[in-house]
Amino acid sequence: MPRRSHRILIASCALALASAPLAAADPAAGPSVRLLGEQTVAHDVDFEGTIVGGLSGIDYLERTGEYVLISDDRSNKNPARYYTARIDVGEHGVGPVAFTRMRPLSTPTGAAYPPNSVDPEEIRVDPWTGDYYWTQEGERLDTVLADPSARIAHPDGSYAGELPIPDNERMRPGSGPRQNQGLEGATFAAGGTLFLTSVEGPLLEDGPMATTSSGASARITVQARSGQLLAQFAYPMEPVHAESRPEPGRGGTGIASILAADPLDPTKLLVLERSFVPGVGNKIRVYEADLGVATNILDAPIGAARSVAKRLVVDLDDVGLSAIDNVEGMTWGPRLPSGARTLVLVSDNNFDRHQINQVIALAVG
Repeated sequence: MPRRSHRILIASCALALASAPLAAADPAAGPSVRLLGEQTVAHDVDFEGTIVGGLSGIDYLERTGEYVLISDDRSNKNPARYYTARIDVGEHGVGPVAFTRMRPLSTPTGAAYPPNSVDPEEIRVDPWTGDYYWTQEGERLDTVLADPSARIAHPDGSYAGELPIPDNERMRPGSGPRQNQGLEGATFAAGGTLFLTSVEGPLLEDGPMATTSSGASARITVQARSGQLLAQFAYPMEPVHAESRPEPGRGGTGIASILAADPLDPTKLLVLERSFVPGVGNKIRVYEADLGVATNILDAPIGAARSVAKRLVVDLDDVGLSAIDNVEGMTWGPRLPSGARTLVLVSDNNFDRHQINQVIALAVG
C-alpha cells in the first residue's frame, strides 16, 4: 500500500475513533460461546534450558499454524523470553501443547535483560512484518520509577524498536500507573494500521481501584503503527466479584488482555477482565467494547467523559471448565469448518505449583 494511502487510512481510523456519534451500544445479544477443550502444561517443564511458566500473552501465527507465548519472568529464573508452540485446536477439542522454539528477548545493545529490569505481559504479531510487539509494566517500588513500554522484537528476539507512550502512563510521583497495574493488553487493529494498548488498572489520578461495591476506570490508548498517539478512552471495569477472606478488602479487577474483535474495525475490541480475590479465586469475563461511543481523553482527565460501551461475551464460570486460574492472554485461533471462530486463552501460573499454565479454546459464533 502506498505511503499516502497509509496516512489516509490512519486519518480515517482516527476520525472514526475520536469523532464517532455518541450512540447507545447495541443491546442485542452477542454470539454463542461454547467450550471446545482445555490443556494444562505441567509445572516447571524444562524447554531449551528454561523453565516454562508465567505464560501471560498469546497470539496466533496463521502462516505457520503455531502460537507465540510470552513469559512474564522478569529475567529472574531465566532471561525474559517468548516461546512458540503447536496447539491443535478444533471441534475435537485441544491437543497437547508442543513447544517448538524459545527465544530470549534482547535489549537495544543486544544483551539479555538483567533481573527485574522488565515485566513482559502481552505479545502480538505484526500482520505486516511478522515482528513481535510486546508490552511490559514498568516499576513503581519504593524510590524506583521505571516507565512501562511497548517494545518491538524481531522473530529471533533481537530488539527492533519501541513505541512512545502517553505522558499520563509514565511513572511519576503521585501520578501514572500503580505498581503491577501498568501496560498490559495490546492488539493490532484496522488491518495492522493501528496499535492499541491498555493499562491494567486506574491511573493514580483516575481514582481508586475497584472494590466489591464499585468498579474503576482503566485507559485504552490508540496509536498509529508508526507511534503517533491518536486517542485514549476510559474503559469501565466491573466491581470485584467477592469479598476476600479471611481478611476483607483485598483483591481487585483489571484488564488482562485486549484483542481486535474484527481485524478491520478499529472501534470494536474484546476485553479480558480478570478479577482475583484472595481466599476465593478468579473470575474471568470477556466483554466486547465499543470505542466509537466514547470521549477521547488523550492528555485529559476522565472527569465527565463518556466511557467505552461494553457487553458481556462470556463468563468462564459458565462454560464448564475444570478450573479457572489466572487467565491473562487471548487470541483468535483458526476458524472451524462451521465458520465459527476459535478464541484461545492462556493462564499464567506465576511459577507457583499451586497454580496452572492452562490453555483454553472456545468456539465463538
